[in-house]
Amino acid sequence: MTGTLVGYARCSTDEQDLTAQRDALHELGVTDDRLYLDHGLTGTTRARPGLDQALAAVRAGDTLVVPKLDRLARSVPDARAIGDDLAARGIALSLGGSVYDPSDPMGKMFFNILATFAEFEVDLLRMRTREGMAVARAKGRLKGRAPKLSTRQQRELARMHATGDYTIADLAELFTVSRPTIYRALERVRVATGG
Repeated sequence: MTGTLVGYARCSTDEQDLTAQRDALHELGVTDDRLYLDHGLTGTTRARPGLDQALAAVRAGDTLVVPKLDRLARSVPDARAIGDDLAARGIALSLGGSVYDPSDPMGKMFFNILATFAEFEVDLLRMRTREGMAVARAKGRLKGRAPKLSTRQQRELARMHATGDYTIADLAELFTVSRPTIYRALERVRVATGG
């Protein structure tokens, strides 16, 4: 690897830790002042501040270092776009210490296979999530969001609205909720009372 080493690491959720990725980048020679991070952003989200900063920091002759390709991109088109952009700018891409060479047919094929697997993992995760939600819904365990107002608050809100003394905006302000929440609460009370 030549020029300046610029590192990039990412984790998808706020609960995840970047320590292992940081350690891997340090072992590959990336210093803290050249390390860019995204925390709580998925690889399918292209607008990532840390990635944008890393891509802006690298210059011709530098190397962008990522621990694994799936940290950089989670779709084949996105990975190819980033790889092609770096190659056009004369910037090397190191994936866990192996430098990707877009002019080498084997390197290009290997890069595309890694990108395909990264995209496949995302697709599998989505499919499993949908299946899990369908099972939970069928068992009655997936009910959606709980109402913002309790049943008692909804009944009181409906009683106040029925007097004609309060507008929807007044009720929204009194109960510190949005107007759509007031409409939903009134509808729930109407359905519950058969009115």
